[in-house]
Amino acid sequence: MSWKSKIASSLLICLLFLTLSGGVIASQGDRVIRPIYVITRPQSSAPDEYETLSYLTAMMTELGIDARLRVVPWEQQSDLVWFERDRWDIAGWQMTARPERLDPDEFIYNLFHSSTTVDGYNFIGYVNPKYDAIAEAQRVTVDPEERRELILKAQEILVEDAVYDFTVHPMISIVYNTDVFAEDSVVDMAGMGIRNFWTYINIDPIGDQKAIILNSGETVQAINPFYISGTVDSWVYELIYDRLMRMSPEGLPEPWAAESVEWLSDTEVQILLRDGMKWHDGEPVTAKDVKFSFEAPMTGEVPMYKPFVDVISRVEIVDDLTLVFHLKRPWAAFEAASLAKINLAPEHIWGPLFEDLKTRPENAESIQEDVPIGSGPFKFADWKFAEEVVLDAYADHFAAPKVDKWIVRFVTNMESTLGMIQNGELNFLASYSGDASLLENLVSRNPMLSMVSSVDLGYRFIALNHNRAPFSDPAFRKALVAITDQEFVVEAVWKGYAVPANSVIAPALEFWKNDELKWPQGGLEQARQFLKEAGYEWDNKGRLLYPSGQVEEHTPSF
Repeated sequence: MSWKSKIASSLLICLLFLTLSGGVIASQGDRVIRPIYVITRPQSSAPDEYETLSYLTAMMTELGIDARLRVVPWEQQSDLVWFERDRWDIAGWQMTARPERLDPDEFIYNLFHSSTTVDGYNFIGYVNPKYDAIAEAQRVTVDPEERRELILKAQEILVEDAVYDFTVHPMISIVYNTDVFAEDSVVDMAGMGIRNFWTYINIDPIGDQKAIILNSGETVQAINPFYISGTVDSWVYELIYDRLMRMSPEGLPEPWAAESVEWLSDTEVQILLRDGMKWHDGEPVTAKDVKFSFEAPMTGEVPMYKPFVDVISRVEIVDDLTLVFHLKRPWAAFEAASLAKINLAPEHIWGPLFEDLKTRPENAESIQEDVPIGSGPFKFADWKFAEEVVLDAYADHFAAPKVDKWIVRFVTNMESTLGMIQNGELNFLASYSGDASLLENLVSRNPMLSMVSSVDLGYRFIALNHNRAPFSDPAFRKALVAITDQEFVVEAVWKGYAVPANSVIAPALEFWKNDELKWPQGGLEQARQFLKEAGYEWDNKGRLLYPSGQVEEHTPSF
């Protein structure tokens, strides 16, 4: 039976179940598991997510759960998951490959440490003191081998607690026009593919067209150096804003806006800035701006970036171009997770904005400048919401791009992008979540197109909200993980252009990846076993019931 037939059959069972029950959950005390809402983006914009969650919804129905698929636009899904953390049940989600994530600290600490549950990356609400201790220890362990053992153990605990329902690491398949750009000018970065910062500043036009025009299935939510707001947003702000260091194509931190980075001791780092740097408004970049950029997240005004500066006790200005960072303790990932993560923002613009925030309930994440000002290799030119963002090359930058413009167009329909890359509306297909075999066929028919594929550092997963029952129960989470057939998702949804994911650490990071992880498998039979062992039961209509004595804790979610 094909995967579509499996889903159709399961959905038919779901409809029959609802018909027989009158379309509503009849009362059998408070032990009946309430309707569970599964949130996904539309099929046209995120077919892989939609099809994966349709499959999960059908499997949950066969398990006796009233699972209901809800399709919502990305903007609504993002706001709900991030800002209303006690209202949703299950959501399709992804962790994007970003250069600074080549060090495992961000995934290990920020995603799962209990300190980030309120307004940080730990939006699922995972809390485990044993895990916290290991996540904290790996940060201060400088010896690579000792730190590796802690990272491996952290991955084991995440398996034991079934924190996420992992699905895949996609193959990053990027298509670009070789009639427009020289083939040897694109840069294939570890875990990132050719869609990366280094490609954008090095890609070399060979004809009259001087702009790189790419696409995204998501729209930009914000352009703000103090707000981590989405995948495509990060593409934009890493070009507008400089950082003291950047992750090299090989995946190692190297000086960028810093001329040099020197460790004076385990807890003291001296930074020498490049001389002559200017903000896009012409003002000089100074040590005061750098100090401001790192101290601003230490306040309560920048919650998302706070974990990246928590280890800093103070920033000392030596002169206009020299600073010393004093750390509270050694931090093995400081260069990658802080110096290569924090965007440099101009104090003369953002200082007054922070002063104004002292009298308002909002924080810095809510601010949107009319014209964002950075010092990066591209400067802001235009933003038509839901249409495109246009950046101009900043000719005065020390690494000025070879293209004149960087343009990202928001195209939610993946099929449309195939036509656009052929007719020239796009010359760099940066985002495609449809059938990757169609891309391969497209390239084979068009000699002007070239495709580069590699395994993504990021991953797709099904977010389970630990803040709400029944997902607060590890046994229930394990049951959902067991019914998610990753091989099926790889072959049926991704057409083989992905590899199964079982950790926050990608196969590309061989040194840090735990290859001994054993995630729950076994399908419906194993899922039922997990639930039975935890005391769950089924009534005479096949509906799943909480263990004896446990009642529903929440009203229906979104």
